[in-house]
Formats: sequence, structure tokens, C-alpha cells
Amino acid sequence: NPIPEDSGPTTVIAVINVRDRDSGDNGEVSCDIDGNLPFRLEPSSENTYKLIVASALDREKVSAYNITITARDRGIPALSSRTALVLEVSDVNDN
Repeated sequence: NPIPEDSGPTTVIAVINVRDRDSGDNGEVSCDIDGNLPFRLEPSSENTYKLIVASALDREKVSAYNITITARDRGIPALSSRTALVLEVSDVNDN
């Protein structure tokens, strides 16, 4: 679903669950967003992250965001996986 451009900071957009079946350091996973986007990931609970609006959105400047999330374990060598989300921004009459 599109997110309204007037969504304020701390608005939760998605909840992301990550899982690694390994034990020890190999099973500990961290997630990051690639690029400089107006969003951030916050740990929510074990293996769960919240994708949150971090700064103002403007539909007239950017109508959709391609958000790539990388999950990386703490093993040696570290393994990673990526997934991409497309987030559309809906217009709010701001005149």
C-alpha cells in the first residue's frame, strides 16, 4: 500500500522478520538499508525490525522509493542476503 506523503517521522511502514538457522555468531543477524533514503531500520524484538519514516516525504519530488535491505550474519566469512521493496508515496493536497 502507498504511504501518504504527510506521514511523520516514526511512522512504521513495515515489520521485517529475519531468520538464520545457524547457532552462535553465525546465527546472529543484523539488517541495514542500502543508500541514503528517508527511512531507517530499528530493531523491534529478536529477529524483527521495523522500517520507519526518518524524515519528510515529498510526493512531488519522489513518487516511489526502491528500498534494498541487506541482512548479514556474524559468521566468518559473513553471509548476507538482500531483498528489495518498492514503496509508493501517495499525494496529499498540500496547497
